[in-house]
Amino acid sequence: MTDFPHTWAHRSPRARLALWFGWLCLVALFVYCWQVMTANTIWMFIWDAPRQAADIGNRMFPPRLSYLPELMKPLWDTLNMATLGTLLGVILAVPVAFLAARNTSPSVLILRPIALFIIVASRSINSLIWALLLVAILGPGLLAGIIAIGLRSIGFIGKLLYEAIEETDIRQIEAVTATGASPTQVLNYAIVPQIMPAFWGITVFRWDINIRESAILGLVGAGGLGLKLQASLNTLAWPQVTMILLVILATVVLSEWVSAKVRGAII
Repeated sequence: MTDFPHTWAHRSPRARLALWFGWLCLVALFVYCWQVMTANTIWMFIWDAPRQAADIGNRMFPPRLSYLPELMKPLWDTLNMATLGTLLGVILAVPVAFLAARNTSPSVLILRPIALFIIVASRSINSLIWALLLVAILGPGLLAGIIAIGLRSIGFIGKLLYEAIEETDIRQIEAVTATGASPTQVLNYAIVPQIMPAFWGITVFRWDINIRESAILGLVGAGGLGLKLQASLNTLAWPQVTMILLVILATVVLSEWVSAKVRGAII
């Protein structure tokens, strides 16, 4: 009697049962989370939201062009906040990056974990949270915004930079080391020249991001365009809000263009 081969199946019955059980658990979790999130929702407001949005949209147009001159100084403050914050972030991130990289850290067991913790902590806390804390400590103003931008930038710059350091060509390092160079000379002549294009690209990219973030830090008292936006929202001056949003949009588009051009020229 001829034995016919078993019919091929992509998954065994047990695997299919486990898959369906997993999907069932996922759906049950979604339903539970939805009930938790919407427990205190007033659905009447939700159904009325399109009408309210249309009403606010009608009030926002046309934008108040006469308000534009008043935005020039806050715009300049926003650009300065982003630039100085990026500079502060670079100054703090560069030593952290060299401590975090395996091939440059003096202590892989002690200093490297500390540097990695600083990078993770910086990336975990949003700029608005940093600004809230610093405004409470230093008071409202640009200084709180600059430091908040700088602290937030450490994680971004430090992570990308230490990865670039670890990816340097070992042959160049060995060649410089073979000449009898000291560790400092190896760092200056073998590692730094390799990471400089990445360093400038990361810095310009972060500056572009910081312009976007600094534009809203004024919402928590850090100055700049966000402060004007908060004041206009509080007084329901919707045409002014539109003008501020247009200025922010134009600034972000221009910074994106400048950032792309600079990074293209460097890299």
